Amino acid sequence: MTDLPKTFDPAEIESRWYQHWETNGLFRPDRPGAEPWTIVNPPPNVTGSLHIGHALDNTLQDILVRHARLTGKDALWVVGTDHAGIATQMVVERQMALHQQKRTDFTREEFVAKVWEWKAESGGEITRQLRRLGCSMDWANERFTMDEGFSKVVLKVFVDLYRQGLLYRDKRLVNWDPGLGTAISDLEVETREVNGSFWHLRYPLEDGSGFISVATTRPETMLADMAVAVNPEDERYKALVGRKVRLPITGRLVPIVADEHADPELGSGAVKITPGHDFNDFEVGKRAGIEPRDMLNMLDAKGQVAQTADGLIPADLVGLDRFEARDRIVKLLEGEGALERVEDRVIQTPYGDRSGVVIEPWLTDQWYVDAATLAKPAIAAVRSGAIEIVPKSWEKTFFNWMENIQPWCVSRQLWWGHRIPAWFAEDGTVFVAETEEEAALAAANHGRASELGPDLTGASVLIVENEQAARELRETNPDAVAIWRDPDVLDTWFSSALWPFATMGWPEDADPKLHGRYPNDVLISGFDILFFWDARMMMQGLHFMGDVPFRKLYLHGLVRAADGAKMSKSKGNTVDPLGLIDKYGADALRFFMAAMESQGRDIKMDEKRVEGYRNFATKLWNAARFCQANGIGASQHLEPPAASLAVNRWIVGETVRTVQAVDLALADLRFDGAADAIYHFVWSRFCDWYLELIKPVLQGGEPGSFSGDEMREALGAQGPAAETRAVAGWVLDQILVLLHPFMPFITEELWSKMGERSYELIVAKWPMADARALDPEAGREIDWLIRLVSEVRAARTELNVPPGARLPLHVRDAAPATQARLANQTAAIARLARVDQMDGEVPAGGALQIVVDEATFVIPLEGVIDLDAERARLAKAIAAAEKERDGLAGRLGNPSFVERAKPEAVEKARADHAEKAAEAERLTAALARLG
Repeated sequence: MTDLPKTFDPAEIESRWYQHWETNGLFRPDRPGAEPWTIVNPPPNVTGSLHIGHALDNTLQDILVRHARLTGKDALWVVGTDHAGIATQMVVERQMALHQQKRTDFTREEFVAKVWEWKAESGGEITRQLRRLGCSMDWANERFTMDEGFSKVVLKVFVDLYRQGLLYRDKRLVNWDPGLGTAISDLEVETREVNGSFWHLRYPLEDGSGFISVATTRPETMLADMAVAVNPEDERYKALVGRKVRLPITGRLVPIVADEHADPELGSGAVKITPGHDFNDFEVGKRAGIEPRDMLNMLDAKGQVAQTADGLIPADLVGLDRFEARDRIVKLLEGEGALERVEDRVIQTPYGDRSGVVIEPWLTDQWYVDAATLAKPAIAAVRSGAIEIVPKSWEKTFFNWMENIQPWCVSRQLWWGHRIPAWFAEDGTVFVAETEEEAALAAANHGRASELGPDLTGASVLIVENEQAARELRETNPDAVAIWRDPDVLDTWFSSALWPFATMGWPEDADPKLHGRYPNDVLISGFDILFFWDARMMMQGLHFMGDVPFRKLYLHGLVRAADGAKMSKSKGNTVDPLGLIDKYGADALRFFMAAMESQGRDIKMDEKRVEGYRNFATKLWNAARFCQANGIGASQHLEPPAASLAVNRWIVGETVRTVQAVDLALADLRFDGAADAIYHFVWSRFCDWYLELIKPVLQGGEPGSFSGDEMREALGAQGPAAETRAVAGWVLDQILVLLHPFMPFITEELWSKMGERSYELIVAKWPMADARALDPEAGREIDWLIRLVSEVRAARTELNVPPGARLPLHVRDAAPATQARLANQTAAIARLARVDQMDGEVPAGGALQIVVDEATFVIPLEGVIDLDAERARLAKAIAAAEKERDGLAGRLGNPSFVERAKPEAVEKARADHAEKAAEAERLTAALARLG
């Protein structure tokens, strides 16, 4: 046994133990014959740093991983980072800008090499921070979504999907970020409310007989209008369907079409249709028979006005920025008399979350995955229970999205990422292959090249940089066959969707179940990436592995600011988890995350609670120091030691009940329930009561529920102190094991200091919830003792009885069982409640009265306190509490307050009302006790 320092210092303990665990390979799965248990970490961006959401997500995972190890499983936590195409390219380009360099100053290969240099120097920040949180990941097999093995999987999956007809190239609308020059996913678009305008325009009928009114928030897009839509049931326009209007400025003739997208109740009931620049209009255009290849595009990749295919945009508008063009077009419309009026409106406007520029729906050629086909097995897996979503309330949202899923755009116009394995020929043919050699061979055996003979190899086809280079080659060598690679890269989510099996060595591994590591046992994820990552892993895993990627999906909420607001840098309300670790220790932050994680609910950040769990760790530390000081050390038993004293039989039973509660909670992924059970057992049952109750026994005095010869006969030669030390050591060991998944650092430190061990805590054995160790009678007796002492202490405090005063205690109406308990626990009651049991009649006068079960306990107070003054004080306090209670009740009963006030204000009023109501009730009970 090594003496514990007086002060608990988390920082020193954390750095020392984490280095020890990692250096000694204690996170590696290395238990031959044990049941495998696997979880994969949602790979954070390689550019990232630990934020509070990461702290929650990874704490929950680590709890499950450490618990799996302790229960004897061969636990593997796969760790890695995502190459984060857009984010990483932006970081490197910003660094280059500091040296007055641009990406385009270099070749693609040179720029990519710079990104790899950046990753080697700066890309591991978040993994170092995950270590500080205590994450027990398998660092020896850390993966990266651009490492060689992973890249091979990405290429194979792309090619296989293409050859199976599940991946194709198509012209569709995408979210286009003009600032970054790439398509982005819905996840990367944030909607902001912007003060804008609603322009009402007049489009004249072709024959000049009238006009039709439309309205738009983006008047510049009228340069690419291709129709006006009206509802087929709208009587006002039925006669106009099929006729044409002549657009202002361009003079283009466009048809009036019938489509249910037009709502007769909104505005004029007529809608301008720009299929190349609006997602709804794109669908209307297709229903009207306009092929995507024929839809007009009036913007280039930088968001500047480009000439449409029909050449009708005035030349002086071409090349203008879209917002500059908006102002010019509004003036032109006004000049033509086509502008009816302008309304001020708050517009829901999409912005790129990284570039900060307004997103444009833009018609381009992109690569798409047939998500609707891949979604069907995933839907079936959730319906059948092969994948369990926790909490179950998320299933409805999952089904709704998956059953209406759209094609998944997987191409991005970047240089950093997995280059799309497709090569183009001048005739428009696309060759999809895993390698350049395979693509060249395919091209060599296609079309004109096949005339050169059956023995032609890929060497006869030239790989050039781009289409321009192919044309130049053809001019000098008409017989040359040239192909060029698609310059785009794959969406980051495409590669991360393969994470559960690509990290396991597929497809080289001959075992389809990957030695039991696929499917993974559980996935922990924020609900905000359910569709962008979780669902896509389901689709890809089921398609390529023939089985679900994970058996259970746990979706946690967001960590919000203390007032319930969403955290954001712009609001300045973010919380740095590393700062909290510096201040309170990783264990305290981890326990806060677990204790606050209630299935499906967001967490409100509360630093006071983190501080409270630091105090909890300190209390456990001091309890261990008390044990050391009293000869209590490491237990030599997995099963509870034999116990005769009621207090020892009681604490053994309480330990078993706590194990049962934690087991049930973790089985249901109720992290808050598990944390709550451990917290209350450690703080209240073990520290506050058990250690207090056994002090006299350890010091050779009061033995508990036995006395004299009876006790000696029951204990034999062991003696009460020896028994108690054995039981206390065993209980403390159980606490350390139970608490280890939540607070790994302090528990490992205490485990190591309490005595000689043959193994470290991280690989110890999880406690058994053996119901045979329960002793109902001992439990009832000590629970009765705790209730009696607690009631007496609370009453003394409420009535301002001096803490040091020893008072007489009289008992009325006690049943035989209570009389026996009083006899057994006389010494404990006297010491803990500072009362002495008295026989005979209760003296006349004011007295404190407490009812516990059937018995009434009376403590005379004449001469101890001023009874009249105490009654007056209590009455005044009751009146004040009731006044505040009733005032809050009135406010909460006012519908205007409840409906109009901020939710947090209503919540605070309810909490304050409950507090004041409880205070009034407590004080009233105290007054009644005086008689």
